[in-house]
Amino acid sequence: MGKRVALVLAGCGVFDGSEIHEASAALVHLSRGGAEVKIFAPSIEQRDVVNHLKGSPTEEKRNVLVESARLARGNIQDLAELKASEFDAVIFPGGFGVAKNLCSWAVDGKNCTVNEHVRSTLQAFHSAKKPIGLCCISPVLAAKVFPGCEVTVGQDKNVDGRFPDAETASAIAELGCKHICKNVNESHVDKANKIVTTCAFMCKAPLHEIFDGIGTMVQEVLKLA
Repeated sequence: MGKRVALVLAGCGVFDGSEIHEASAALVHLSRGGAEVKIFAPSIEQRDVVNHLKGSPTEEKRNVLVESARLARGNIQDLAELKASEFDAVIFPGGFGVAKNLCSWAVDGKNCTVNEHVRSTLQAFHSAKKPIGLCCISPVLAAKVFPGCEVTVGQDKNVDGRFPDAETASAIAELGCKHICKNVNESHVDKANKIVTTCAFMCKAPLHEIFDGIGTMVQEVLKLA
């Protein structure tokens, strides 16, 4: 029987929701790994709605669960209904929606608050010693909820202009966590906490390298599950 994995989304679209390529990559690798996946998102209002053609915010109001349903092909549940006891692992793709909707990192940085259902979900899997997979900006959730954990968001310096958000690594360290430098096609496993992270679009890299990096994260999560 395949591992049971919960995938948590933050909307639909890189600038105000989940990064679509990351969510899709995670689902493809989970499918290849024989996992049974159920998708969740919190039923809350998005912090903002961005016109992805112009890159600017609009006056629209959208719901994170409703928008995430686009990525889930309609097969999705409210995050409030997720029970860690029914799953072997949980995975969070990245995208600005993580930093805007699942927590307030986009505005408050290391002083952010984490959505109550996101926090309780992370704590439930962690307490049950079940693996947590995070990519792109999502590792900041672990850094905020689990002081002392190890994560990666890529590099801590903007190497060759490929890591424009390298300062995130410093903020993670300031939270009392250890940042591990990794390349885009790699992931890091915090064995003590069963947290697996990869940088994905935190690195300016070809899509296939990002896809492969997410694959290593998914593989490690399934091994730990």
